[in-house]
Order: sequence, then C-alpha cells, then structure tokens
Amino acid sequence: MKFRLVAAALILASNCSTLEAKPPYLVGSWGGPSIGVSFGGGLGDVQFDCASGTVDSTVYPAKDGSFQARGTYREGAPGPVRVGQVFRTQPAIYSGHVTKNMMTLNVELEDGTLVGQFTLTRGGPAQITRCL
Repeated sequence: MKFRLVAAALILASNCSTLEAKPPYLVGSWGGPSIGVSFGGGLGDVQFDCASGTVDSTVYPAKDGSFQARGTYREGAPGPVRVGQVFRTQPAIYSGHVTKNMMTLNVELEDGTLVGQFTLTRGGPAQITRCL
C-alpha cells in the first residue's frame, strides 16, 4: 500500500513540473555595464546611464536566440529635473541574441543612430552611472 502511495505521489510531482516550464518570451532582470532591462510578461523597462526606454512588444527569441522588438528611447540630462522639463522620446529598435543566460543587445533609433551594443547577464546587476 505504501509503495502505491509513493508511486502516485511521484507521478503527480512529475506532472506538476510542466507547470513551471520556462515561458517562450524573455522574463526577469538582465544587467550589464551601462544598462539594465527588466522584462515582465515579455515587455521591457530599460535603464541606461543617462537615458531610459521601453520594449513595447513581447520578445520571443527565435530558435537561434535572435530577436527584434520595437520600443522607445528617452534621452536624459545631467543635474536635477526642472519643473516643465521635457525629455525627447524617440522610437527605437531593440535587437540582439540570447544564449542561455547571456544577451547581446543592440539599440538603434528610428533614424538609424546606433545608441550602442550591450552585453547583459540574466539576473546580473545593472551597472549604471546616473547623469550628474
């Protein structure tokens, strides 16, 4: 009788593991030099040294790990933010490649200006130096 209960418990436990399967889109925090990205439900909040941005569509990496998504890039400025100060927000393209816990991220503005190429680690800290 005990053997049947143990066997039944093992079968149930093995079936529950499928509920914890990794989602097909990017999730969690990624960090690296001059950048940090937090993905929630595939969408992203991006923090740069002196700027910020968003990833506005769910990021589903292809089988080879490559991805591309549209979003925004907002320039920052040194010093305190003044009342009524407006920061320019531009459309941006976030593209790159994910391999296990490493990501290469390219950020390009709509006009073709390359903001930069960044290397991030899943769960790694954002190494950001804010504008002063």
